[in-house]
Amino acid sequence: MNDETPDLSQAGLRGLDLSGFDLSRADLRQADLRGTNLSQANLSRAHLEGANFFKAVLDGADLAGAFLYEAQFLNCAQLVVTRNWQTAFRDETLGCGASIPDKNSSK
Repeated sequence: MNDETPDLSQAGLRGLDLSGFDLSRADLRQADLRGTNLSQANLSRAHLEGANFFKAVLDGADLAGAFLYEAQFLNCAQLVVTRNWQTAFRDETLGCGASIPDKNSSK
């Protein structure tokens, strides 16, 4: 089993087509994801803190246990078309009508 975690922190991924990519557990903190197509991508347990999601396409992306604290330009309309978004660790502004997992259980 490959336990390597891709370090894409602060990466400029603007406008790329990453649909269907396996980015589970990837470090995407502060990444520029503006206009990036992440449809059907596996973002489970990915670190997306502070990433810029302006106009990013997330349809069907798996956000199980992803870390979305301080994500920029991410909104409920983008979240609700993903899978498992309710289990993502996120700020109150991304409550979107579901309970927010306790951040202490993310350790």
